[in-house]
Amino acid sequence: MADDFNNIPEEELPEGIIELTDEEGVTTQFEYLTTIDYNDDKYVVLMVLNDEEQDDEEGEVLILKIELDPETQEDIYVSIDDDEISQAVFDQFLAMMDEEDDE
Repeated sequence: MADDFNNIPEEELPEGIIELTDEEGVTTQFEYLTTIDYNDDKYVVLMVLNDEEQDDEEGEVLILKIELDPETQEDIYVSIDDDEISQAVFDQFLAMMDEEDDE
């Protein structure tokens, strides 16, 4: 079963930082990087924020599909089960990052 992540109220979080809570109640902070459209769906690209961030290592990127919760009509983030879609969205993200570096 795919993990569903619900947004936590962001009043106390710095801009661009969100907290997501998974189905098991574990809350993790992420930095919002971008939203990508792929095959008529939207995906959010987040970077995991670690307490032990190391300057030498690049952060771990998480890509989640944005869906509408039928009960609350709010956006939820759902893990992607299809490796091909995950890779295609990641490739699109990398291409976008390369374009920004070229500017």
